[in-house]
Formats: sequence, C-alpha cells, structure tokens
Amino acid sequence: MDIKLERLDEYRWIIPKSGDMRVPGLIFSNSELIRAVREDQSLVQVRNVATLPGIVGYALAMPDIHWGYGFPIGGVAAFKIDEGVVSPGGVGYDINCGCRLMTTALEAHEIRPRIKEIISALFNNIPSGVGSTGPLKLSKKEEQKVARKGAAWAIENGFGEPEDLERTEDYGTMPGADPSVLSERALKRGMDQLGTLGSGNHFLEIQVVEKIYDEAVASAFHLFEGQITVFIHSGSRGFGHQICDDFLKEMARRTNEQEFQLPDRQLACAHLTSDLGRRYLAAMACAANYAWANRQILMHWARETLMKVLSISPGELRMNLLYDVCHNIAKIEDHTVDGKKITVCVHRKGATRALPKGHQLLPKLYSHVGQPVLIPGDMGTESYVLVGSEAALDQSFASSCHGAGRVLSRSQAIKRAKGRSINRELEDKGIFVQSRGKKTLKEEMPEAYKDVSQVVDVVHRAGLATKVARLIPLGAIKG
Repeated sequence: MDIKLERLDEYRWIIPKSGDMRVPGLIFSNSELIRAVREDQSLVQVRNVATLPGIVGYALAMPDIHWGYGFPIGGVAAFKIDEGVVSPGGVGYDINCGCRLMTTALEAHEIRPRIKEIISALFNNIPSGVGSTGPLKLSKKEEQKVARKGAAWAIENGFGEPEDLERTEDYGTMPGADPSVLSERALKRGMDQLGTLGSGNHFLEIQVVEKIYDEAVASAFHLFEGQITVFIHSGSRGFGHQICDDFLKEMARRTNEQEFQLPDRQLACAHLTSDLGRRYLAAMACAANYAWANRQILMHWARETLMKVLSISPGELRMNLLYDVCHNIAKIEDHTVDGKKITVCVHRKGATRALPKGHQLLPKLYSHVGQPVLIPGDMGTESYVLVGSEAALDQSFASSCHGAGRVLSRSQAIKRAKGRSINRELEDKGIFVQSRGKKTLKEEMPEAYKDVSQVVDVVHRAGLATKVARLIPLGAIKG
C-alpha cells in the first residue's frame, strides 16, 4: 500500500486522513530517519491504527518507529472510554517492558579496571536468556499477590526500600489488576521467572555519565559527569507474553461480532466498556505489576553483587533508583483534545510517558522538575536521560520514544554479522559483554538499530522531552 506522507515541519510528518481513517497519522522523524520508515510496513500500520473506533487526535509514531505486531513499535494512540477500544497489539507481547536507572557514588576510574570481573559476577548472579528461571519459586497464591501489588510485593519481601516506589512510574503498582481473569498457562509460566532478565534486547548495563546537557535537572536527578550508573531493561517475561497471547486469540475469535471492519487481524481489539475489554485491562495490569516486581528484584541483586565484588558497604556504593519507566502499556489518563479535557485510554507501544513538571501524576520528588525519561541504547551505543516537556502534552499525549528502533530484523543482523566476533569488536571499544544465547550478540549488534542519538535529537527538538545526560556503556549482560 502506497502511503501518502506530507512534511509538516523539520521533525513532523503527516499521513492525511483518507478512506476509513478516523484521524490523520503523525510521525516524529527527520529526513534521514524517515527513509528507513518508508522501507517497511510501519506507515501502513499507523494508517491502520487511525481506523480504529474512538481514536482521538492522531495515530502517532515516535522517531524509533519500526514494524511490529498490529501497531508499529514506537506507536501511540488514545481512545475515548465510551466508544473506543483496547488492543493487545497496541501494548505488545512483553507487557510493561521497561527501563530502570540507578545512580551510584562510584566514578569511572574506579570501575574500568575491574569491569570484566563485575560483568562476570553479574552474569553469574542474575538469570538471563530464553526461558530463564530464577531462584524464586512462587506458589499460585504468592504469584497472585505479585500480580496485584507489583514492586510493593518485592519490597515487602526484602528486595529494596519503600522509597523506591516513589521513583517508579505509578509507584510500581497498576490499579485494577485481577488475577482471576488469567489462564492457568499464564500463571504457570510466571511461577519461576520472577527476578530474571530474559533475552533479546533486554540487558543489564554498567554505564558512565559522559555528558551533562542540563546541569539543574541533572542535579535534581543526582547525575554528574564521570559517575557510574546501572541500567536495567526487562519486562514481564513469559507471564506477560502468555497474557497477551491469550487475549489476542479471544479477541480474534470475536472479530466478526464487532460492528466495524479491521484492516488487519493483528489489530484484534475489544471495546473498553465491554466485558472482554475490561478483562484484558485487568490482566494487563497483572503483567505490568509482575514486570515492576521483576525489575525491583533485579536491581536488588545487582546492588548486592556490586557490593560483594567491590567489597564496599551500601553507604559507599550509594546505589539509588533514579526512576523506572514502562514503554509497553495502555493507561487510562486525562488529556486535552481539541480544547476539551477528556478521559482516554492511551496505548504506548515502544513509547515512554514523558510528564512535564507540575503534572498531577508526578511524585512529589520530581514535581518541580519533570519526569525522568530513560532512553536505552544497546551494548555499543549510548543511552540518554531526558526530562518530560509541557509540549508533549499537546503533541503526543505526553509520550516520547523508548529507544533506537530496529533497522535490521534479527535474521538480517545474523547474516550481516557472519564471520564477525561481535563481543571482540565491542571489547576493542572498551565494552565488555557477556550473553547467554549464542546468537544474541549478533541479533543485537549496534548496527541492527537506528542511531539513538538521532532519535533522541528528534524528540528533543520536537519538544517531546529535553536532553539531560548521555551515558556510555562499559559492560553489559545479555540473555
């Protein structure tokens, strides 16, 4: 399908409303990044999302947009509660896949000589890889508590401190979770995967703050140049995947009962006010809470590992959570559309919420400065910390990008990496990486992704979020 694309300004592109589209499409990009977007089917997916009932504003795409299941990855869309829909394809299989950044009192010169030792210890202590399981074995009753309480469950069980909750989006617990709507298969898959990193693009990385862009905000975030940080990227594991799969199948079976036609069966959905829609939201909240508990436990084990390897105390390490954000989620929020404040369900698939200072959903800790927005690179590339902007409320339902975005499929990346030693190439750059899967480093090599600095620059210049700091990797563990 040939998609008409009109340039609105230097960083925004419009897909004009046509045919059965209910709203236009709006893509945040620049001249170079948009070329890659034109080469896959992600623009078709933006157009398809724009046909769904109850959508308001625009069908949006962030600069890291690429082809996904149903919605493009990097897609954002908001739907009226009374007539709109919820679509698992607009959330993703890895529900509440997200990022967590920790600051420390350590500096780069203290860590560089011991980075191999540190990464090896983290690799040994933190389960990772496809189907990985950890030392935590949950009973069904305890797993249901995790699904209801999220990060609070982890803290109640000794994995962290109460103040971590204020530094976690939604305080680490999404309301409305109901484990009674989950399948036995989903519950079974979640029983032994809590506290595991997973595979693919998930990672735990030791980084150094290379550059500060905004001294005032960086100070509020307790960031300084030369500082060691720890970045975690993980989600709800097989538990969330199974929940997504279960509800996609049920919604797909009932597509013929709906009063509207879907342009793509991968956009299977249900009205937000229907029993099926409400059950999906309750199940999605369970997976979101599981993911927050998972990252909380991973952070705790990373802290313990660093203290043991370096033979230092908690006071010497001072590893504190800066913030935890999710980027595969649907949330009920209030937004202003066409001058009217309305309640909508915002789908963010491969997109990060970016609230400006003073917003009512911000914790008091960051109310005066704005929400930390965490944008990871991957192994050989830099990551960024940004802060939410007022303009994002008007343009993107307070949303930003979530990463670099793929330009090569995993099979293409493996083919491109044939005959190469990716870990040796990274080590030559001073980055030490260990991975569980044999193909992981090839699938996730840096050139499989867009230039994250360009993606972040578009977000910054379009006013969705403002750059605060750039972090570069020293070492990482992968699944």
